[in-house]
Amino acid sequence: MTKILVIEDEQDVRDNVLELLEAEGFNVLGAANGQAGVQMAFQESPDLILCDVIMPHLDGYGVLEVLRRNASTATIPFIFMTAKADMADLRLGMELGADDYLTKPCTPKELLRAIAVRLRKQEMLAERYGTQLRQAEERLNHLVYYDSLTNLPNRLLLQEHFEQVAAARATDQRVGVMVIGLDRLSRINETLGHSCGDLLIKAVGDRLASHLESSAILGHLTADKFAILLQRDRLSTETLAKDLIDATAKPFFIGNRELFITSSIGISFYPQHGAQLDNLIQCANAAMNQVKQRGGDGWEIFQPGMNARSFSDFMLETDLRYALERDQFEVYYQPRVNLQTGQVVGAEALLRWPHPDYGFVSPTQFIPLAEANGLIVPIGEWVLQTVCQQARRWQDAGYPPLQLAVNLSGRQLSEASLCQRIDRIIRQANIAPEYLELELTESIIVQDVEATLTKLNQLTDLGLQISIDDFGTGYSSLNYLKEFSFHCLKIDRCFVRGIASDSKNSAIAIAIIQMAHGLDLRVVAEGVETEAERAFLRQHQCDEMQGYLVSKPLSAEQFEAAFRKIHLLHEAS
Repeated sequence: MTKILVIEDEQDVRDNVLELLEAEGFNVLGAANGQAGVQMAFQESPDLILCDVIMPHLDGYGVLEVLRRNASTATIPFIFMTAKADMADLRLGMELGADDYLTKPCTPKELLRAIAVRLRKQEMLAERYGTQLRQAEERLNHLVYYDSLTNLPNRLLLQEHFEQVAAARATDQRVGVMVIGLDRLSRINETLGHSCGDLLIKAVGDRLASHLESSAILGHLTADKFAILLQRDRLSTETLAKDLIDATAKPFFIGNRELFITSSIGISFYPQHGAQLDNLIQCANAAMNQVKQRGGDGWEIFQPGMNARSFSDFMLETDLRYALERDQFEVYYQPRVNLQTGQVVGAEALLRWPHPDYGFVSPTQFIPLAEANGLIVPIGEWVLQTVCQQARRWQDAGYPPLQLAVNLSGRQLSEASLCQRIDRIIRQANIAPEYLELELTESIIVQDVEATLTKLNQLTDLGLQISIDDFGTGYSSLNYLKEFSFHCLKIDRCFVRGIASDSKNSAIAIAIIQMAHGLDLRVVAEGVETEAERAFLRQHQCDEMQGYLVSKPLSAEQFEAAFRKIHLLHEAS
């Protein structure tokens, strides 16, 4: 068994390295300082030595000098492992006879790869240990070149394959790079646990592999990203991307659960978009991010300027991390009006970000960033607190209670402590829970029906109102309307636009209103902009409306001024 001596004065570092090497089947020895390391090297004749540089009494350079002067230890492979990383230190170590120089902190794969390289160069060890050494090298090679979760090639092996493919390609042949990102994997991890998420990742890898020809090379980059190297023309690459999108959208059966996930694909080509794999992955990743910003479940080929937008998003994400603590967010309110009486009965709370440098940043730009990095959870809690406190102020000022609606993200819904947080916020604001309405989109509801049903029942037990936002644009399953305890259904603006003259939209809207009323749900029409649309909705018994015909979203002060005027008019009448 290959014997490795680790000379390291920091006990935690030494113990971690020893544990890693022991798990890989090596016979390991540890020395707490340079003098003890020299003595152990003479006594044990290890096959390889890992040694720190900065140690009391006898540093790593001194250890190497002593060992290289002694015939019995002069040829033992010696690797420095240290935080001293400038060229002068490196040159000194190599001049003294070191075989390699690892900079701390280094990853386990970097460490094991350096060991594998040193051992491969010792032909005498191959003769001495034979099969055992070859098996150890195979294990190390697998660790270095393959992802431990999916058993697929990692970026390092993809790089080697890319160099071979790029060198061998015909002049009229393209080398394509696909980056495949799984949409909203984090919600599955947060809701069902990372072990379930890991099984899903492996299942996605298997399904992707089953749709590829033998010449394609599939690799796993990060938890939610895969990459594929292809030798195809542009048209067939686009066809494959569509096939992979469709394949990942089909259900996965993990244990006793049926899970759905979508994917976003970005594509780049060699040599058009770059000469190095890292550049091509970066370009494909930028294209993939464009798809994710549109909601995912699609593909895009890289175009010049996408990297600039990605950089802009990166800078914006940095600012987003400080926006909450710097009190830059505002909540605007768009009134909801009873279609029969004309009274303001509620409002939808909408998050706005007046950036100090860029002006108002579109929610379609910063909300997906907050969803992706998890900031949507603290931001969403701030919105809930702000809305409830504002409701309390308006009630204290003598206005009648309003139904205030707040959008709830998938990440927020998956938080285990969501109900406790909302209950605390309502109690602190001292408002009746039935005046707070939580809006969820259809896509969020169907991600994990069982978990969502449990959470929504807990929320309704608190007395909250639950509404379905953008109805008709997602899955539109009548089954979940029956299963869940909803209170309100919002007709998406795409069905409201031109409703009085568009026969298809009018038929859809009438059917939604009748169905919702049959299920005892209130119906709110979004995006009402004309008197003809208002009249049509009122005629067909839609309960409420919101849109620019009534008012654009208003700041709290603007809303209060408008509400005061309307309230006084109704009191006078």
